[in-house]
Amino acid sequence: MAATCVRAARLRLPSVAFTEHADLTPWVVRPGDALPDVLNRWLRADGKVAPPALDVEGYLACVQRCRERFPGLRVLSGVELSEPHWHPEGTAALLAGGRFDRVLGSVHSVGGPGTPRLVDHAMGDGAAGDVLRDYLAEARRMVASDAPFEVLAHIDYPVRHWPSGGRPFRPAEFEDEFREVLTVLAGSDRALEINTRVPLAPELVRWWGDAGGDAVSFGSDAHRPRDLANRFADAAQVALDSGFRPGRDPGELWSRP
Repeated sequence: MAATCVRAARLRLPSVAFTEHADLTPWVVRPGDALPDVLNRWLRADGKVAPPALDVEGYLACVQRCRERFPGLRVLSGVELSEPHWHPEGTAALLAGGRFDRVLGSVHSVGGPGTPRLVDHAMGDGAAGDVLRDYLAEARRMVASDAPFEVLAHIDYPVRHWPSGGRPFRPAEFEDEFREVLTVLAGSDRALEINTRVPLAPELVRWWGDAGGDAVSFGSDAHRPRDLANRFADAAQVALDSGFRPGRDPGELWSRP
């Protein structure tokens, strides 16, 4: 986190938010699923991967040290909740453990709470388009719920794992599904994240405006300091083209006048 703050200062960013993962869902793993070392360490005897609980106290202590070391940088605390609508009690307990400036809601798995599969593993089970539709259906259920989050993270998450040798991803082929999620999201008074890990298609930001969405955030999903704010200039231009503008406070979401 300190190295990321150093990177932020070099880039002259006025603010940075650390939205640490809180993965509440144990994922089903099948033979042949590729698991990185970090997930292998969390593999249980029942064949599910269960990430450890977020150390909220330790995390907030790190945030405070960064604030003290980098007084010229506004450091926001945050958390990314995986499938919080499946885990209302765990979500409530986690959020009660500390104050977070930014709370994201995200979907990383499909198959429902009974047999959840990581999206990247599910991509190997069937057609990519079917996985994306299942993902968007789950995202719609999450944003329609009363789960306590303010920003929908990476609405296009399955695109990160899109098969390279098959039919390319074309947003227009899934327009109805995307628009449905965005319409429900707008009705919930939440914001849409423009995640730059894989550049969000400009159509999606435009459809967000069409749905009545009035706020966006920017997330580089930088798990490494060198990736901080990657492609932010392009993302900012996409937001501007769709009518979103920055506020006076650098920690604010961008909104539509």
